[in-house]
Amino acid sequence: MTAQRLTGTAWLRELKSAPGPATVLVCFPPGGGSVTAYRALAQRVGSGTAVFGVQYPGRQDRLGDAPVPELTELADRAAADLLAWPRDTRLAIFGHSMGATVAYEAARRVEAGGRELTHLFVSGRPAPAFAETGSLHAGPDEGLIADLERLSNDPASVRILRDEPGLAELVLPAVRSDYRAVETYRHEPGAPLRAPITALVSSADPTTSPAQAGEWRDYTAAGFDLATFPGGHFYLDLPENLPAIGDLITRALAAAVPGHSS
Repeated sequence: MTAQRLTGTAWLRELKSAPGPATVLVCFPPGGGSVTAYRALAQRVGSGTAVFGVQYPGRQDRLGDAPVPELTELADRAAADLLAWPRDTRLAIFGHSMGATVAYEAARRVEAGGRELTHLFVSGRPAPAFAETGSLHAGPDEGLIADLERLSNDPASVRILRDEPGLAELVLPAVRSDYRAVETYRHEPGAPLRAPITALVSSADPTTSPAQAGEWRDYTAAGFDLATFPGGHFYLDLPENLPAIGDLITRALAAAVPGHSS
């Protein structure tokens, strides 16, 4: 159990506090996203878990910080802050879409730093050996906006980027940087994680099939679970899915706490 309240950083922002938390869950946003992507889910995680989100540069209150277009550098920077927390911190990590791959690379760095990771949750993303073949990051804004519409639960909410050039000028640099990070990432093989992995996927995600999500089992030397939810790529944002996702996370983390019995 973590004896003290953890300090946030430019990269790590507290979303839900817990007194003397048994576990701290750190959530990595999807491409183009920010720490607020996990605000609703954080409240669905059990009372014994504190929740932090990762704030990538180039968005919201970090708009003045240059975006980082290298996925492994995003992992390097976030993991450095995680490793600076007290050694008795029981860490778990969650990531969706691009955030799943960043979360995995951060998990590798946490374990390489001699720290135990309780659990890795990866959502809406093929296993790391999958290589993107697109190059939207090198194309016009229209291509980025069209892809955001394709993946969104509400395409109309993205369409505003066409109608409001000033807003697009603020938002799209970080989006383009994240697309570059994903499209140029190539996995460097290594030892599997010591932490168990749970892969989450939706039934109608155009980016990830359940079979692809199942390939994450090859990246852990511990247990593996696969969970499927209704919805599209951003099924996490659907209010009807939040209770079940929160329960899944809570059960997995509780099972890892010493002395816990179901």
